Amino acid sequence: MTSTTPTAEALRSALAGLLDGLPPKQAAQAVERLIANYRGRTPTDAPVLRDRSDVAAYAAYRMPATFEAVRSALAGLAAAAPGWAPGSHVDVGGGTGAATWAVDATWAEPRTTTVLDWAEPALALGRELASHAPSASLRAADWQRRTIGAGLQLPAADLVTVSYVLGELTPDARRAVVAEAARAAQAVVLIEPGTPDGYLRIREAREQLTDAGLRVAAPCPHSGTCPIVPGEDWCHFSARVSRSSLHRQVKGGSLAYEDEKFSYVAAVRFPADPAQARITRKPQIRKGLVLLDLCTVEDGLRRDTVTKRQGPLYRAARDADWGDAWPPQPEDSTQGG
Repeated sequence: MTSTTPTAEALRSALAGLLDGLPPKQAAQAVERLIANYRGRTPTDAPVLRDRSDVAAYAAYRMPATFEAVRSALAGLAAAAPGWAPGSHVDVGGGTGAATWAVDATWAEPRTTTVLDWAEPALALGRELASHAPSASLRAADWQRRTIGAGLQLPAADLVTVSYVLGELTPDARRAVVAEAARAAQAVVLIEPGTPDGYLRIREAREQLTDAGLRVAAPCPHSGTCPIVPGEDWCHFSARVSRSSLHRQVKGGSLAYEDEKFSYVAAVRFPADPAQARITRKPQIRKGLVLLDLCTVEDGLRRDTVTKRQGPLYRAARDADWGDAWPPQPEDSTQGG
């Protein structure tokens, strides 16, 4: 399900205003070009953003999906550490700020927010969008131009997010950014596209984080080696995204939504209670039973069959979503993960 929080509604409203006066054809052409070239093929160089129209079109197209994916990842962290909230947040490679909006939709507590990116046009637009945010924390965010890669220095922060950035970096730069995030943060959340390559980047970074002394809070139920055999499968999840008219124009089709596939890891330096198991595929509902593909602590990957005879557990399984913790806790048995 897509978010219906005041923060999510304010973001949708702000994004809708970006394209006022911009011819739809021009917006669609900008998005098509930027889908192929955004931040180019040269890692750590400035993005290919020619002007504000380019940035506005790309933000209107991509920010809703990035927001929903990051929000879903942050929900996994929040469920594992329900008594914790970040008092400071640094978003690395944050562009127009989708992750900062997702943090705002996850925790109501005030915080300092810093967004680092190499593209000044994206930062300028992010600052403009944030001026419409309902929270003072987001309106007061600090937007700084930085090169994202080797040599990056971060201030100490409760939370560091790096979303849809690692794939744009060289392997050495990627390891440097993850190492710096691990050094600076109490909690690190990394999000990449839900592709086999995106999963492999998250898997590598996950190992780097645990080697640095952090513990995995989500989505994994443990901090040990991922049980997936690379090349045979990959761990990823899905977030439902409302499609704007620009989405429909660029991609075609008439559906009011699309599903953003993403891979992520949340790792922490403070106590957290990971899920006992995580649903790793869309539950398969059959007559009188539900098949759940799980990642577990004891058995690695496992398929459970929940039958109608199991009563409340069966009803919970029918309501469960891909990405949910399993078995559900009483207070969140009806919520998606």
